[in-house]
Amino acid sequence: MFDPVNAVFCVRESLVNGGASDFSVRSPARRLQTDQAAFCGPGGGGFPSGFPEERTFPPLRRPPPSLCLIMSQLRLLPSRLGAQASRLLAPHDVHMFNWRSRSSGPPATFPSGKRGGSSSYMEEMYFAWLENPQSVHKSWDSFFRKASEEGACDPAQPRFPESRPAVSSRTETSKLVEDHLAVQSLIRAYQIRGHHVAQLDPLGILDADLDSFVPSDLITTIDKLAFYDLREADLDKEFQLPTTTFIGGSEHTLSLREIIRRLESTYCQHIGLEFMFINDVEQCQWIRQKFETPGVMQFSSEEKRTLLARLVRSMRFEDFLARKWSSEKRFGLEGCEVMIPALKTIIDKSSEMGIENVILGMPHRGRLNVLANVIRKDLEQIFCQFDPKLEAADEGSGDVKYHLGMYHERINRVTNRNITLSLVANPSHLEAVDPVVQGKTKAEQFYRGDAQGKKVMSVLVHGDAAFAGQGVVYETFHLSDLPSYTTNGTVHVVVNNQIGFTTDPRMARSSPYPTDVARVVNAPIFHVNADDPEAVIYVCSVAAEWRNTFNKDVVVDLVCYRRRGHNEMDEPMFTQPLMYKQIHRQVPVLKKYADKLIAEGTVTLQEFEEEIAKYDRICEEAYGRSKDKKILHIKHWLDSPWPGFFNVDGEPKSMTCPATGIPEDVLTHIGEVASSVPVADFKIHTGLSRILRGRADMTKTRTVDWALAEYMAFGSLLKEGIHVRLSGQDVERGTFSHRHHVLHDQEVDRRTCVPMNHLWPDQAPYTVCNSSLSEYGVLGFELGYAMASPNALVLWEAQFGDFHNTAQCIIDQFISTGQAKWVRHNGIVLLLPHGMEGMGPEHSSARPERFLQMSNDDSDAYPVFTEDFEVSQLYDCNWIVVNCSTPASYFHVLRRQVLLPFRKPLIIFTPKSLLRHPEAKSSFDQMVSGTSFQRVIPEDGAATQAPERVRRLIFCTGKVYYDLVKERSSQGLEEQVAITRLEQISPFPFDLIKREAEKYPGAELVWCQEEHKNMGYYDYISPRFMTILGRARPIWYVGRDPAAAPATGNRNTHLVSLKKFLDSAFNLQAFEGKTF
Repeated sequence: MFDPVNAVFCVRESLVNGGASDFSVRSPARRLQTDQAAFCGPGGGGFPSGFPEERTFPPLRRPPPSLCLIMSQLRLLPSRLGAQASRLLAPHDVHMFNWRSRSSGPPATFPSGKRGGSSSYMEEMYFAWLENPQSVHKSWDSFFRKASEEGACDPAQPRFPESRPAVSSRTETSKLVEDHLAVQSLIRAYQIRGHHVAQLDPLGILDADLDSFVPSDLITTIDKLAFYDLREADLDKEFQLPTTTFIGGSEHTLSLREIIRRLESTYCQHIGLEFMFINDVEQCQWIRQKFETPGVMQFSSEEKRTLLARLVRSMRFEDFLARKWSSEKRFGLEGCEVMIPALKTIIDKSSEMGIENVILGMPHRGRLNVLANVIRKDLEQIFCQFDPKLEAADEGSGDVKYHLGMYHERINRVTNRNITLSLVANPSHLEAVDPVVQGKTKAEQFYRGDAQGKKVMSVLVHGDAAFAGQGVVYETFHLSDLPSYTTNGTVHVVVNNQIGFTTDPRMARSSPYPTDVARVVNAPIFHVNADDPEAVIYVCSVAAEWRNTFNKDVVVDLVCYRRRGHNEMDEPMFTQPLMYKQIHRQVPVLKKYADKLIAEGTVTLQEFEEEIAKYDRICEEAYGRSKDKKILHIKHWLDSPWPGFFNVDGEPKSMTCPATGIPEDVLTHIGEVASSVPVADFKIHTGLSRILRGRADMTKTRTVDWALAEYMAFGSLLKEGIHVRLSGQDVERGTFSHRHHVLHDQEVDRRTCVPMNHLWPDQAPYTVCNSSLSEYGVLGFELGYAMASPNALVLWEAQFGDFHNTAQCIIDQFISTGQAKWVRHNGIVLLLPHGMEGMGPEHSSARPERFLQMSNDDSDAYPVFTEDFEVSQLYDCNWIVVNCSTPASYFHVLRRQVLLPFRKPLIIFTPKSLLRHPEAKSSFDQMVSGTSFQRVIPEDGAATQAPERVRRLIFCTGKVYYDLVKERSSQGLEEQVAITRLEQISPFPFDLIKREAEKYPGAELVWCQEEHKNMGYYDYISPRFMTILGRARPIWYVGRDPAAAPATGNRNTHLVSLKKFLDSAFNLQAFEGKTF
């Protein structure tokens, strides 16, 4: 059935203001409750009697807007929709004025509906009111009474006549009403589009947005009043203010002149507000009140003096570095020195609202200043970084000074409360740190039980070009409201230099602002001229309050400039000559603000000069102390310390790892829970019932498959108080439908059960969560999560192994190198499904060659085998790479990851077909107490009975083992060919490989892999075999030929190549006469 009310609202919302509205487009009922006045009168709830289709609505939660905006917008519809609108609205008695002709004769109306006549609905209400005020709704009664009073006060306006008026009287009444509606439309225009004409660029040469247009509905010149059919004579008339504005303060009416002045003051000066796209009315009202209320930006003398002192520290720090190290790169903050007081204001306000821990992420520009003046890193430790004679401690490669992080606990001087600040180390990949910060924040909230984000929050600093150009920004925003990823709001601060290295914004983005990406999550965006420190501080205070009130993201866009080039050695005049001519003339913000405070008497010139001298003296004294530093310790820059996990020197407390097996009764208990539904009246899928019965049968027979082994590893760690978190695409069920850690009730929508959380009453919590379809953002998030505590097993699973390459930045810049650069241990686990199974190039290889190529063990160094060689080798490596061939190996390596006395990233190439392979099962005997992870699984068949008669020893890893065993059996070569599996590939198990090779002295050594020769493991293992064998015996290659693609897309080609290399593997004459 056609609904005229909803139709009008839908048309209004989609056409009149380009979709910009503070009414939820997803809830027509909600909009109707808010805007009933469009049809029931200028201010009341309910519909006036006589409306063609009367309806009843729930009581309003807040006063609705007056007749106002809605009728105003309805007037625009005839010209926008033409005949179509007439056909739609006329049958339902929705009459409209012609907007452009309203002052030159009787108003035009749509063809009448069933009520007949040619007058508008509003006029009919007025005539009915004249005859009997009780016959119309009380909102109409109130409106017409007020209109009569206003007409009586103005001699130019005739009183309402006692009898039916002439056409001219009706026209005057309509004009009065329409002028009010026009003013309300004008107010809304400023709220939506005022930022387009705000004075945001401190240089005065660019528009902060690339649209570069002046909206026609903003009164930038007197003649634009005609857009609303208003005249200059109307400027001094009083108008009723709607409930959707706070410009009146305690006043309910203002002159048009004053309305425009206050709107311009709020929306068109040094602050530009984008918020009207937010769907929530309450949130829009909150922002309006914060910025529109007269006098909100008043600062006390003490607040101004504090702001000046912070600006002094920010600017003089950069000046000091420039004087002492003029030819050094430092990526200074000049041109946006206000960022330091901005960040400190965010922290102060958040501390005031209960925040105890703030985690920051930022690029390199301004990082040293933030370390010095926000985090409060000792200045001498910063200054000594510039000393070229400073020796590095033996802690790794280290990193440049403007990439380093820091962790510091201190008293916030404004609130006198404890605050912990952590600046996360970041590579040159500008926005890569964003999801890492969010993951660390989420973990800190989790361990504190801070589900609402009231104690821990994150602040992210961005550059304008990176914020618009880097896709990980979008990925991170889309994690912001997901249940298992939300950090309950982040304050984003954009240092908008209006340039990216040498690239003009017009070449760097297609959106008007660099911040438009934030619109996707309804985050308000506050643009502010960075040369107005008080405006910046106010905006930052509101941003912090917004985050801690609504637990949603917010963006502060500091529109500034970059006084120097991309770095201090760069010449920007090559590419931006006009901009930098203006920058060279630009008065620094500190001088501008100091002059302002001196002029108004807040500070004296002497006090200002003393503040400068005081901070200069602090810097000089720290510089003197920095000369005593001889060794650089990276551990002093650690961003995520783990108190109590290492000894006081930051070293492991031992170099041993306990056995990873567990008691059989624990295995049995976990198996029983894994095969049950621990919630009453829970209906599961029949197919899942079969899977659970299979688990129960395996538990009774003391065997496990891959899924059950994982269940037992996780469950046993939970019993020991270790939090386990598994994240990734489709991990709850598993890409290959093998895991099923979340059960879904088949009869009750969204009712789920996680049996893993029902193992023991006092167990640690288990989190398993499907992620968004993102690798870069989600892997970065989980890496950050794993940074927070060593007492957790954090895993990220790729849907298919090769999908990790869209997160390559996180792998290369953080996981592989994190400890070497930043002394940051991390125990994250990557589960990468891998295997050549004829599924095509994109779903086969997890690219093991890439991980092995980045492994840091030396292929040419013959190791010394000590008693703790296995653990020492793990400690010295940058990560661990395994390809397990049995469920028991998978079980043990997961438990070893937590039981080690240190943390290393673990890369596991997980199987696909082995998940259900009948031979890929393990016995409880391989998992009970006393058992451990086997880095190498030696041959245990007939070949071991007479090793001297073995003619070939095949080394392999992963799934291909089962293909080799099957082929060996079919050819009857069990006594002549031995097969040894490498479960751990890196660090390379030199000791065990040497032992295996010596066991079969007369055998040819062969490496067999299913991957192509230029991929997989061969290039990694071959030189290491040569080293351990002293180059006395060759290691022959058997596998697929080199190729560009990881796998074929043709099933037959796949099978042919498989048969070919299996034939070679067991052709004992294949290498006769060949030289290695």
